[in-house]
Amino acid sequence: MATILNIETSTNVCSVALGSDGQIVAHNENYEGLSHATLLSQFIKDALDTAARKTLHIDAIAVSIGPGSYTGLRIGLSQAKGLAFGLELPLIGINTLQLLTVSAMFSDFFDDDVLFVPMIDARRMEVYTAVYNSALESIMEPQPMILDEKSLSDLLHINKLVLMGNGAEKAYKVISNPNAKFVPNIKPVAVDMLALSEKAFREQRFIDVAYSTPLYLKDFQTTIPKKKVL
Repeated sequence: MATILNIETSTNVCSVALGSDGQIVAHNENYEGLSHATLLSQFIKDALDTAARKTLHIDAIAVSIGPGSYTGLRIGLSQAKGLAFGLELPLIGINTLQLLTVSAMFSDFFDDDVLFVPMIDARRMEVYTAVYNSALESIMEPQPMILDEKSLSDLLHINKLVLMGNGAEKAYKVISNPNAKFVPNIKPVAVDMLALSEKAFREQRFIDVAYSTPLYLKDFQTTIPKKKVL
């Protein structure tokens, strides 16, 4: 197995985890928000110092690429790119919605036939979301969604859905269906990236160090332009 430095900054949580041979050997998290630029460099330094003390050779850098906070994603990806370039290491991009799904799977036992619906707050009643099965196969591709009482109704009619993430708190207020199970307190953190980043490393799925960009999903949004005031 590989030794991978994992970086997660897609929401208000700033976290870094060093994984080696399937185990977490160092990690730091901060849940206070608005401090990614201040804390991330120190968290990364702590992880690198641990790797040096334990004489671990880092094989790759993994970073959450979104969707999520515009500022947080830029900070995380820029730091990850700098590390990958400076250390001449491959760069792995982790989808934040898949990360939330894995975090939920780790939190409890679920039947194999349930579908997972991670949601990230996108302000007002909008979320970034997707739908995955228990094998993490995509049932609905990542997209922005404006929540109302009819959201996900087609899926809820025939499936049990597990909803999680800070966007699911909005869904809880408008979706009333016995097939919807809301799992609280699921946040994307670097320690839960390990399974995804190791799988990507085994499959040699790397992203371009120079040209990769965050998955903002903004291109899929439809908005009505405001009238100009003359």
